[in-house]
Amino acid sequence: MSQSQIIRETFEKNGGIFKLIPTFVPRNNSQPGKRLRLHPDDYFALGTARGPMKERWFSSVIQAANGPLAAPDEGMSYVSYGTTPEEKFLLKDAVEELGAELIGEEFLKKYGTWPMYAKFFDNELPLFHHLHLDFDAAARIGWQGKPEAYYFPRQYNNYPGRFPVTYFGFDPDCTKEEVRERLLQYKTGDNRITELSRAYRIELGTGWYTPPGVVHAPGSYLTYEPQWNSDVNSVFENVASGEVYDIKNLVERLPEEEQDDVDAVMNLMDWEANVDPHYKKHYFRPPVMDSKEDGVYEEKWIAYGNPYVGAKELTVYPGQTVTIKDSGAYGCILTQGFGTIGGYQCETAGMLRFGQLSADEFFVGEKAAAAGVKITNNSICEPLVILKHFGPNHPEMPQVSMD
Repeated sequence: MSQSQIIRETFEKNGGIFKLIPTFVPRNNSQPGKRLRLHPDDYFALGTARGPMKERWFSSVIQAANGPLAAPDEGMSYVSYGTTPEEKFLLKDAVEELGAELIGEEFLKKYGTWPMYAKFFDNELPLFHHLHLDFDAAARIGWQGKPEAYYFPRQYNNYPGRFPVTYFGFDPDCTKEEVRERLLQYKTGDNRITELSRAYRIELGTGWYTPPGVVHAPGSYLTYEPQWNSDVNSVFENVASGEVYDIKNLVERLPEEEQDDVDAVMNLMDWEANVDPHYKKHYFRPPVMDSKEDGVYEEKWIAYGNPYVGAKELTVYPGQTVTIKDSGAYGCILTQGFGTIGGYQCETAGMLRFGQLSADEFFVGEKAAAAGVKITNNSICEPLVILKHFGPNHPEMPQVSMD
């Protein structure tokens, strides 16, 4: 049977829903938080040169920008069509084969593919102060901009790491010249650039939206991050939690002829957003109730108020069955409980080996989402909790005033 036939048969047999295979991504900076439900022996599954597994990617059709040692499919999601890890095909190939049948006519015409992915990132220590490029800056090097949202799920955060505080932007009284002076210290000593920033203690069960061009240093809770199809950044902090970063991390996403120009780095910032005096009012995202039935289920928006990505948290109570309709395709990951989703058995991961199958991640095509997905919680005690990530075309996504 050809791959095209396998893709179509899997899609049709399962009512427009795919089961995905876990995709773990190593990073060679900082320390892993070890909350990804990965076996303790598998955090260096690709070798010490690649670094520890610090992320798990969901519904991804893009490669991780992870250096010359990265495999061509690193970060990309696979669909399972059998009972062994070898029986698989790329979600990207399914999108190319099925097109609008899977992701809808709007996304196919506008983007030509599924335009977003989500991930868990898991750090014992806080990340460096960095930004992601906006769409204009990223286009100059052949990438896309990277807006992203954060949510902090309680189920994956049994401990906070060493610094559960996130820096965003700079103090409203900070000047561009102060930031520029710190960047000029990148090669000579610790630039301590977060001294110019402001920080918020992370509150579990809430989130933030981070626009491209805003410098930020995420804290040490495991974070669920729906984001645009991109993986490019510029690292403004040269010493973070004792780790030293080469200046290439600051300038490598600039055109080669601009990599010695500190003002070109400065221009990567959305300065007004970085020093917004009402940053929390504009970008903090507490959950917003979408729908509920007492004793049966509730569904909350947890990422919203931006033109790129959205996410919901669905909770189905013990022994209950619901049919949930959505206006667009989505990926999803279980964080608690077990039961069924569509025609699949589903269960939250307890401990996974690198490369093994799981039953906690799915991709729901547009038609299946619109018709409604039947979900049953088979537990007699615990809720079934699912995080669902969407592209920008969900008409019910709440908006946020920037006034």
